[in-house]
Order: sequence, then C-alpha cells, then structure tokens
Amino acid sequence: MSEQDPVTGFAIAVVREEGKWRCTAMPSDALRELDAVVTELRKMRSTGAVFGLLDVDDQFFLVVRPGPGGVQLFLSDAAAALDYDIAADALDQLRVEPPAEDDDDDEVWPEGAMDILADLGLPAAELAVIAGEVDLYPDEQLQIVAQRCGFADEFGRLLDSLDPIAQ
Repeated sequence: MSEQDPVTGFAIAVVREEGKWRCTAMPSDALRELDAVVTELRKMRSTGAVFGLLDVDDQFFLVVRPGPGGVQLFLSDAAAALDYDIAADALDQLRVEPPAEDDDDDEVWPEGAMDILADLGLPAAELAVIAGEVDLYPDEQLQIVAQRCGFADEFGRLLDSLDPIAQ
C-alpha cells in the first residue's frame, strides 16, 4: 500500500492499572507504522497492562503489547502483509514470511503471540478462534476480545465517540 492511500480503521491504546481499564485513541499514523504504535504505547507508562488494538481498513486486526523484554505481536491475518506495510512490518518483526500471493484468499493466517492476552483472560485458543471468524469484521472481533478481557464498556464508549469517517 502506498503512502498516499488512505487507511481507515482505528488504533486504540488499552491500559489496565489498579484493576481499572482505560481506552484511548491513538493518532491515525498508528494505522500505517508499527513503530508509531510502539512509541505511543511506550509513552503510556503504567505498572499494569498496556497494549494496542488496531483495526486496519476493516481487513485485519493487530494486537501490540510492548514489555521489558520486547514487543509481543499478534496479527490476525498474515496475508495482509501483501497489501499493508504495518502488517509486513509485524511479520518482519516476528521473523515470519508472508504467505505467497497465490495462496487461498479465503483462508486466514494468524501469526504471532496467540497468548498475548492470556494473563488478562483471553487464552491463546480463544484468540485463534476469534481471528478465524471470517464472517466478522475486525472491529467485531476486537469487541469480542474486549469483552473476554473485561473492558468491553470502555472500548465500546471510545468506538462510539470516534469519527465515523475514520472507522
């Protein structure tokens, strides 16, 4: 995807501190650059969990979780790396080759740390099932993630307040 092509969707930072959840919109450049996401999330210093949820062009979602040992990533569909720089960057960081262009377009290829949110109530197997739900849009998949982890209300309120054109 070229730098001039608009990317719709949303990037949300999620913080859990002292048992309370907070969701904050990240700048729109977070949908284009993985480094921008990681930089924004690292700014949100917290003793609790900090991670990002991205819906890119209603095509795929990305979970980004920086920590002391590096950045954990989960990409819902590795085939997105063929069309989106941020997905290609995620696969590069994961040291995973993207699927060949002639692979089955209907098949979903999740990659990364499936247990990225296991400590927050979402086991790896459930995240794999959510990513595999091809009948759902990424925002719907991320709403399920939010529900399973316990911040669905905060997530929903923020989504409702975002500019509908950006979504």
